[in-house]
Amino acid sequence: MEKTLNRIHPVSDPEATYFLQVSWEKDLGTGFGLLLSDCQCAWTGTVSESDISREAADIEMDREKYVEELRKALIAGAELAGKYNFVIS
Repeated sequence: MEKTLNRIHPVSDPEATYFLQVSWEKDLGTGFGLLLSDCQCAWTGTVSESDISREAADIEMDREKYVEELRKALIAGAELAGKYNFVIS
């Protein structure tokens, strides 16, 4: 299993710091787990392969392109800082 951990500052609260851990087996396209923490609370979730396919179809994006955008937004880290915004709700 592979994992990444990134520090994020959501646009919904730019002064706050959250840590986002993403874990996956083969690649993001087969599904992944998420853990989000503000160092006081933590939230977890999973995204299945069918969730990914459904979301790509809903926004009419090629599935492989959608998975690549997920990779950039969730695990690319500092190299793409500022390109993707996070909103915590």
